[in-house]
Amino acid sequence: MNVKSTLLRLLSVGLLSLSMAAWAIDLQSAKAAGQVGEKADGYLGVVINAPGVPALVQDINQKRRAAYQDIAQKNGTSLQAVEELAGRKALEKTPPGQFIMSPGGQWIRK
Repeated sequence: MNVKSTLLRLLSVGLLSLSMAAWAIDLQSAKAAGQVGEKADGYLGVVINAPGVPALVQDINQKRRAAYQDIAQKNGTSLQAVEELAGRKALEKTPPGQFIMSPGGQWIRK
């Protein structure tokens, strides 16, 4: 392999990495686009399955669960109680036009 082909490969890998980063979506953008919604159990759900959305939801839900477990431990309460309280607060704070899951399990715009 010569220097030119090595440089082209490195450039291609670099450009691929940049384009993948451009596809990454943040939570606020996903909510505004109607791709993600809040659920009463304190976690996010995928409303529209788009590139990067399931991974985003999984990552944030893992972080939320860890935080909820920490709160439950510190307060001597159950994880479920913290999840339910967090869910109620998240549903209340969700701005109009974004998605929440109804008690019947359907995604609705608030």
